[in-house]
Amino acid sequence: MAENILAEATKAAKKGPPPVHLWNPPYCGEMDMRIARDGTWFHEGSPIGRAPMVRLFASILKLEEGRFYLVTPVEKLGITVEDAPFVAVDFTVENGVVEFVTNVEDRVVLGPEHGLRMEGGAPYVMVRRGLEARVDRKSFYRLMELGEVEGEWFGVRSSGVFFPVMRAAELG
Repeated sequence: MAENILAEATKAAKKGPPPVHLWNPPYCGEMDMRIARDGTWFHEGSPIGRAPMVRLFASILKLEEGRFYLVTPVEKLGITVEDAPFVAVDFTVENGVVEFVTNVEDRVVLGPEHGLRMEGGAPYVMVRRGLEARVDRKSFYRLMELGEVEGEWFGVRSSGVFFPVMRAAELG
């Protein structure tokens, strides 16, 4: 199964970013693939050590009705994702714009299209088509150094948008 989906993904990737949002192939079952909370991808219980292969699989990841799938034009396979499918591992700031980099080398500008949200004390940034990256601890601490208070909230501003993180009263 992994070989078939890898071959189809490779073909699609040669033409640019795969348009997975346009693909609606038939569901072909579950694949023994898991994305761990730390962003490590596993196939049949073993970590996938080749970064280009992980990036290729990440490019064909799709979220539908709360489930994650690897999709090609001809098949759709369910996979397990423990938290968010990606991890934001670093960021830069230039001219009031925060740009995150994920573990699969996606670059995401924090702003109206790619928001920051908090859930259970963990920060998440929208990457693409409903797929999020959990912001790693070191990046979150650095991000909070940029924080400011707006009204009752402490948060971060990027691309002219304020993203609340916690009530200012909790800063105590």
